[in-house]
Order: sequence, then C-alpha cells, then structure tokens
Amino acid sequence: MAKFFNYIFSENATVQAEFYTQALGGEILSVMTHGQLPGAKEELKDKVLNLSFVAAGVNFLICDSIGEPVVQGNAINLCLEYGTESEAHEAFDKLSEGGNVQHPLQPAFWGSLFGQVEDKFGVKWMVTTEAVENSQ
Repeated sequence: MAKFFNYIFSENATVQAEFYTQALGGEILSVMTHGQLPGAKEELKDKVLNLSFVAAGVNFLICDSIGEPVVQGNAINLCLEYGTESEAHEAFDKLSEGGNVQHPLQPAFWGSLFGQVEDKFGVKWMVTTEAVENSQ
C-alpha cells in the first residue's frame, strides 16, 4: 500500500509554506536546507531541500526548485473538502488573496459548494464541501 504526499517545487518554499499554514491553518513541522548536507555548495546553503508542513489537516512536502525553473502546470489541482460552508469560504478567500479566482465558490448542481482558484504561487486549488448546509 502506498502513501500519497503532495510535493511542491517552489521558487521560495518557506514563504509558500507559511502562506498555506496561515491561509488554511496548520504548522511547519520540519525544514532541512542544503546547508545541512555534507559538502554543500555555499550558494545553495540556505535553499530548502525538504520542508514538511500540515495545512487544513493535510500533510505537504515542499522544496526550493534548483536548476529548473518552476513552470505552472494545468494538469493537477489540489482539492480540499470541508464539512461546513464557513470553513470552505474561509479557506477559499484566503487562498484567493493575491491569486486568480477561476470559478467562484458557489453551490454546484451536485449539492455542495465548489470553487477553483489559482493562488499567488500558481498552484491550482479546488475547494468544496461535503454537502450544502441548510441555512434555515
């Protein structure tokens, strides 16, 4: 049985992880830099080799991209499902700060809220709820 991890390559892993932990609630668990490796190159010593964090109750791994530029893709979206509308709206609004809303968070035909946003780092998110709350 495999374990699935979200692994993000970033222009600035620390800043991006801090954004997600603030926007979605969570914490940075560990950070390893290239400077911790034996014989590390001086110009890479502060670059993140691996950073582990939890946001929205989900485990993520992230690192600074070295040697290859980060290219925004369209094949993968990270999807968060919340138990309440208020949690979904809060996460969606925070992820939208500085980003681009592609589909507003609103009721979908299948009976839950759904929205899509590309955050300020170019990562695409889908935010949804388990079911639309009864507002009566």
